[in-house]
Amino acid sequence: MTTADVIVVGLGAMGSATLYQLAQRRVRVLGLDRFGPPHDHGSSHGETRITRQAIGEGEEYVPFALRSHEIWRALEAETGGGLLFPVGGLLIGRERSTARHHGQSDFIGRTIAAARRYEIAHEVLGAAEVAHRFPQFRLAGDERAYYEPGAGFLRPERCVAPQLYRARALGATMRTGETVAAITPRGDAVDVVTDRATYAAARVVVTAGAWLPALLGGPFAKVLGVYRQVMHWFAADDAATFAPGRFPIFIWIHGSGPGDYFYGLPLVADGVKIASEQFDESTAPDRVDRAVSPAEPAATYAAHVRGRLAGVTNRCVRSATCLYTVTPGSRFLIDRHPDAERVIVASPCSGHGFKHSAAIGEAIAELVTEGRSRIDLAPFSLARVSAAVS
Repeated sequence: MTTADVIVVGLGAMGSATLYQLAQRRVRVLGLDRFGPPHDHGSSHGETRITRQAIGEGEEYVPFALRSHEIWRALEAETGGGLLFPVGGLLIGRERSTARHHGQSDFIGRTIAAARRYEIAHEVLGAAEVAHRFPQFRLAGDERAYYEPGAGFLRPERCVAPQLYRARALGATMRTGETVAAITPRGDAVDVVTDRATYAAARVVVTAGAWLPALLGGPFAKVLGVYRQVMHWFAADDAATFAPGRFPIFIWIHGSGPGDYFYGLPLVADGVKIASEQFDESTAPDRVDRAVSPAEPAATYAAHVRGRLAGVTNRCVRSATCLYTVTPGSRFLIDRHPDAERVIVASPCSGHGFKHSAAIGEAIAELVTEGRSRIDLAPFSLARVSAAVS
């Protein structure tokens, strides 16, 4: 039996941030992961993830985004690594669109409202101004857009790795390549059983991502779905046109259907990263198809890219898969287990979580050590998420 004050199960975006924040507070903390993070089996891998500060999914998310940017900058100063790249962000939608994005209608309008409330630097642009500034976008003419100069991208694996490194330097213990089989409360402690050992702690934080529904079962299995997503990198006629600084991150809602949107990022390696999202077919992390057929990038290009991005060719340089763990309405879930007060569950990805992860880790550490966090977690309760199912 190994004892710690807190055990963190899963060391991806949320878990690495939580481990780091707890270690900063001199908590005896043990981190467990079935793989060796950062790894490419879950949701926190690859070259880039979008970050934006005004959040159209809900104004309650904005404090996470703002605080996360502060933490990334502090980590950069500590480690000397480049994590956050504010290359600008463009959100585009039709002027009279009824489309929903991440569970919300009028996504552009909600983003503008959040920016105004939190005094986030931004501009509201018409189609002509977008075409003038960013000729890579071919618009129909009836669009409006939100431009945020402080938006951009994060380097996800570079964000996960230094938090784990700093946590270890501050005294945290890590056990990787170890699969958690059961989490069992008993009196004033919680047992965590893995395929190698049994550990005990006063508190357990579960940030297991796509593995969380099967691990915890019960209400979590009912409200969390796991979905395979595919990202593609397409060759550009002129790579410099799509370089950071000349081409922003973007989300483009171009139709009224549930799948009529896509997102993209500047060319930072060997292609322009383009992806859409699908929530029609669920999967499980241990049986997901990691192979990408040639038909998949062809379908993405035909449905979204062709006729919309000038200079992006249909030649797919490469593709990759990742997993979304999603709640109804794409909300975050951060709460105590309803049957175990000493277990805190955080599965907040829902396709838009990485940019918030640093501050979520801090909020969880505050909840563990002080009983409450500075950022209000009530909007992300299990009860609120469950209400969307009933």
